[in-house]
Amino acid sequence: MGNIRDKVDIENTVEQFSNTIYKIAFSYTKSKEVSEDVMQNVFVRYMTSDKTFEDLEHKKAWLIKVTINECKKYFRWLTSQFKKESKVLLNDWSNEQYNIYDSIMELPQKYRVVVHLYYYEEFSIKEISALLKLKENTVMSLLHRARQRLKKVLEVEYEY
Repeated sequence: MGNIRDKVDIENTVEQFSNTIYKIAFSYTKSKEVSEDVMQNVFVRYMTSDKTFEDLEHKKAWLIKVTINECKKYFRWLTSQFKKESKVLLNDWSNEQYNIYDSIMELPQKYRVVVHLYYYEEFSIKEISALLKLKENTVMSLLHRARQRLKKVLEVEYEY
């Protein structure tokens, strides 16, 4: 193994970059707990990496890239967990119902949430607006765009 990081280097790096890493993780996850977990994973990766850095900016760029990758890894894990759970929860659905729901789960989060709340939880646009702290027009636009995306996907899937 190449470069073993010493305690002082690790402490300095954690002190210097914790705030940046946490803020980036929070901007991705919007969760305090998940952001803290991501930050911990980033520093574990740093401690176990034998990467040599040219300067402080190079180290910062590497830490930011690792942070973004850890956030993406978290969302991939979350999506896979949701798919596993939804198969169990939705086992009384037809294949068509499950395929539609699966297509909804493939949408970006901003669309997925409003579609789920509107169609599956039967919230009104006004209620969704209040829940998500968005303007009603924004909720309507998100629903419209989600429907357009779903229509394209489902047309291809159900073409005869």
